[in-house]
Parts: sequence; C-alpha cells; structure tokens
Amino acid sequence: MAEQYLVKKTDKPINWTVEVPGSKSMTNRALLLAALSEGTVAVEGVLFSDDSRHFLACLTALGFALEIEEEKKKVTVTGCGGTIPVKEAKIHVGSAGTAARFLTAMLGFSDGTYTIQASEQMKRRPMAELFELLSDAGAAITFLEKEGHLPVRIRGCRYRTKEQREQEAQMGQGVRFPIDLSLDISKSTQFLSALLLIAPMIPQGLHIQITSEKTDGSYIRITRKMMEEFGVLVAFDGRNYDVQKNAVYRRASYVVEPDMSAACYFYAAAAITGGRALVKNIRRDNTQGDLKFLGVIEQMGCTVAEREAGIEVTGPCAGELSGITVDMNDFSDQALTLAAIAPFANSPVRMERIGHIRGQECDRIHAIVAELTKLGIRCKEEADAVTVYPGTPTGGVVETYEDHRVAMAFSLIGLRTDGIYIDNPGCCKKTFENYFTLLDSLTEREAQSDRAENTV
Repeated sequence: MAEQYLVKKTDKPINWTVEVPGSKSMTNRALLLAALSEGTVAVEGVLFSDDSRHFLACLTALGFALEIEEEKKKVTVTGCGGTIPVKEAKIHVGSAGTAARFLTAMLGFSDGTYTIQASEQMKRRPMAELFELLSDAGAAITFLEKEGHLPVRIRGCRYRTKEQREQEAQMGQGVRFPIDLSLDISKSTQFLSALLLIAPMIPQGLHIQITSEKTDGSYIRITRKMMEEFGVLVAFDGRNYDVQKNAVYRRASYVVEPDMSAACYFYAAAAITGGRALVKNIRRDNTQGDLKFLGVIEQMGCTVAEREAGIEVTGPCAGELSGITVDMNDFSDQALTLAAIAPFANSPVRMERIGHIRGQECDRIHAIVAELTKLGIRCKEEADAVTVYPGTPTGGVVETYEDHRVAMAFSLIGLRTDGIYIDNPGCCKKTFENYFTLLDSLTEREAQSDRAENTV
C-alpha cells in the first residue's frame, strides 16, 4: 500500500452495506482458550491480521498443533490441557497487546523457559504490574532491555501437588505460590483477563482481589463469558474474582463475533454524511463493549435499527450531529472515532475517563488533539479527557503514529473534507488489513453512482 492514502470525499449521503472481520480481542482469547483446552477445538470466524498471525506464530513456536485455513477463517487447535508442549522457545508478539499480556501470563505459570520479543511499539507499553505478579508467584523474569518492559526471558512456575510442596518446604525448597493475588486494573484490564484466562494452569484455583477503583470492564466481561462457554466459571462479587480448583476448558468449536470496533467506523460514516450503513451480522446481543457507541450516536441524532442482515445506522439530515458529553471508560477504543466526527457536531463533544488510552499503541489523547489541531479544529486536552469543538476541518496529512485506530478513525474526516491524506495506512494490518481497500471500493461506487446520475 502507498505511504499515504487520499480519502475520497463523498458529496452525498452514503448508502453502504459491509461485512467486517472477526473481533481481534475475541479471536486471540479463543485461540488461547483452545490451546489450554483438553482436546481439539475448531475456532471459526477468525480474524487474520498482524496481531492474530503473531499469536498463531507464537502458539506454533510453543509446540501447539494448529490447522490454519485462512480462506475459511478457521483455525483448529489441539489443546494440551493446560500445559505447553515445548519447554524452551523464543516467541515474538509483535505489537499485539493481547498476545503480549496473555502469553506472558501463560509462560509465567508454565514449567519451561522462554524468551519473549516484541516490536518497538509494544516495548513501550506497560507490563510491569503483570511481571511483578508473576515474580511473586514464583516465575523468574530477566529483563533484556528496559526493566518492566518487553523483551524478557521468563522461567515459569513449576506446580506441584500439596504433598510435594510440603516435602520441599521441609527440605527448605518451598515454592512461593500466592493463591491470593492483588491487582490494579486502572491502566489495563488485559492483565486481569490474562490471569483469568490461564486459570486452568493453576490446579489450586485462583483468587484475585482488585485494588483499583475500577473493578470491571467490557473486556473482562467478554473474558468471563468466553471462559464460561469453554466450561470454566468465574465468580465475581464486585471486587474479587475466583476460579475454583481443577478448572478444565472443553469445547468442540467456537465462533468469533464480527468486530464491533471495525463496524463503528462505517456507522460513524453514516452519521457524518446523513447516510445509511448496514454492517452484516452485527446484533444487539453482541458482547463487545463498543456496542455502546451505537447509543452515543443515537443521542447525537442517528437512527439505529436491527434488520435481518445486521444493524443499520442512518445519520441525521445533512450529517448535523448534536454535541455530547460521554464517559468512554468502558469503550475507549471508540474515542478516536468519536473525536473524528466531533467537528461536525453543533456543540462541543467531550470524552471523559479515557486517560488509560495514553498507554495504548500511541498516546491517543495526544494524537486526537495534535491531528485535529493540524486540521484546524480546536480541542482541549486534559489528563483524563478531551473536548473537541465544532468547526470546519481543512485538508492535510494525518500522522498515524503506527496506530491502526488513528488511521481508520481519521479517514472519516476525509468523507466530508477535501485533501485528507492518511500517512502510513498500512498500519491497519494490525486488525483490519483491507480497511482502505474496502473504503476505496465503497467511495468509488458512490462516485460512479454520482457520474451516472449526472449523465442522465
């Protein structure tokens, strides 16, 4: 793909019907659950992207047997019942936060020695709290570059029966193993998801007390639901998470939901053009937190309807949206999407409780303010919030910071503004590798329709 992508402006309301890939978050959770299961699991609806391919490559390097059928969007995994086949290996998680957090937790509770490498982007993301917990549980972690960050060498905990632990303790060789863990999830809920997902590797059971004000979240609820679907219940009383001893994953097949995060870009396009977008197979019972974005754009003036084929969004006349103040803590991946359509609202749009997105692929609050300001839009940046004021964007080059969500979200502005270029559009390979190809085909179809009407 070219180093820059020029978004084609649309001069009339869009009328799009699209199909989006499977959820990245659910794909990688399903792959891990399958690998830790007893028996073979067929995972369908798999997202194939940079992140998931890194996850698959890591599982292969760790000795898991995989049958990958990319055209069918299917991966069949032979699980090993909570053990890792290869006891010494090197893996590379790329820029995938789920792969980094989930696999680090799995290797930390293993009986092998492993090296975990990562992209320069992933090396900057927070991991220290997870490493500290794993160290307390008995894992030996050596930082190969910066302390508290990837890459690392990790020697996992070696689990023993109660009798073996007592015998070792008498010999002065007791293994420290805190069943009770304490965790702050204010920076990332992926740490909690990682520990819950690998619970079947801990035959004694697992108790996690949350010490932060935030104790739950949409991605944690996805984790718990998927674990339950694989046969393992997670008890939650509002602050404490418990998984009973001797938990075992078992499931013959699993279907990954379409990616709600990806669907939201097309719904936002309908919102700002006053048009219509239907995303196939998106349903009201979708478990992903980004479903809440539909409620936001409804409040801003859109109409949301569930059709037989999927959910359809129709934007207000002329794409004139109402301003809004919204707590986005539970669906913060859509902060960039909302920021991109905010200039077209008739009053300010304020996004609150999103401070944690500064530690994602890039400092996303800074990216919002920097790129909108460059395009002539006034913003107010705060530690935990950002306000975007109404305005008319000008053309320009959007820097994407190697962040797929910056690239996809800011392309929306180009549907209403001439001369919007997206720098490094290829970064979308992380989750939605054909996004700009699809956008091209949709906008070109609209242009052909306009030319046909003018000819008549």
